Amino acid sequence: MADIDTNAVVNEDELFRFIDHDTIESEKIIAPRYSYWRSVFRVFFRKKSSWVMIVLLVLLLLCSFVLPIFCPYRPNENVTLSTSFHLSPKEAMQYFAERGQGGIKWILGTGSTGNSIFYGIWSSARTSLLLAIICAAINMTIGVVVGAVWGYSKSVDQVLLVIYSIIANVPFILMITVLVYVIGSGFWSFIFALTITGWFGIAYFFRTQVLIIRDREYSLASRCLGTPTSRIVSKNIMPFLTSVIVTILATELPSYISMEVFLSYIGVGLSANVASLGRMIQEAQTAFLTYWWEFWPPVFIAAVLTIILYVLGQNLADATDPRTHM
Repeated sequence: MADIDTNAVVNEDELFRFIDHDTIESEKIIAPRYSYWRSVFRVFFRKKSSWVMIVLLVLLLLCSFVLPIFCPYRPNENVTLSTSFHLSPKEAMQYFAERGQGGIKWILGTGSTGNSIFYGIWSSARTSLLLAIICAAINMTIGVVVGAVWGYSKSVDQVLLVIYSIIANVPFILMITVLVYVIGSGFWSFIFALTITGWFGIAYFFRTQVLIIRDREYSLASRCLGTPTSRIVSKNIMPFLTSVIVTILATELPSYISMEVFLSYIGVGLSANVASLGRMIQEAQTAFLTYWWEFWPPVFIAAVLTIILYVLGQNLADATDPRTHM
């Protein structure tokens, strides 16, 4: 029998040790703290498309809101120079360089009054973006609040359903057209026309969502405990609809830019003295083949803005879904 190596023998005290049984310590759960919004932004910024769209949006916002401050757009500055009308980008650069007025201002040519298409696009994009942001903020705020109360209160539901049935049967374009002709086609008048009934569709959608979760166990328990209706709506129902709100907002923002372009294109939008993408497209529609530089650049910027806002909104809507946080 081989000799046992005394150096290889391990003391039992080095292998095992007794610990005290602490009831309080045993109840503690060692897990990282969960933050809903931290998880939302982690999922959102995980997508490369979100970073690309954010960079493009920041560039467009700088050009739309900062550039016009230092380089104001004057549509009638060359109205007395008939030779400056409808100049292509190459012709405009040469024409104004000879007059000592060259620069990036004429990189996209001139319009029907010798105006700078480049400056006009960014001034128009600022108007369209402001219009979309203001309309979306008004309609979403009113629509979400009214929709939550509408879906929770049965008495309110009976009244608003009748009003909604009447308004929903009136074509939205017809209503906007009548309002624009009655109150005018200024910037704030146009916003009023878009928001006077624009929130009703959002409210009706949220009313349906609230009906689905209104009678769940935790809401019934809160009601039995005497919790006020406003608190039940704000604490039990609205947090559950966060992803739904973001999803609707993702479609609302770009839709107002498209709507402004379409309504201005058919002559129902903003007045002629308000620069907008729709107005630029409407003015160049008769000569979009002859003077392509007047028509296609604003169409391109309007399309890019719509796509950027839609993609960012959809990515944020996916990130707000708790099922994507796994």
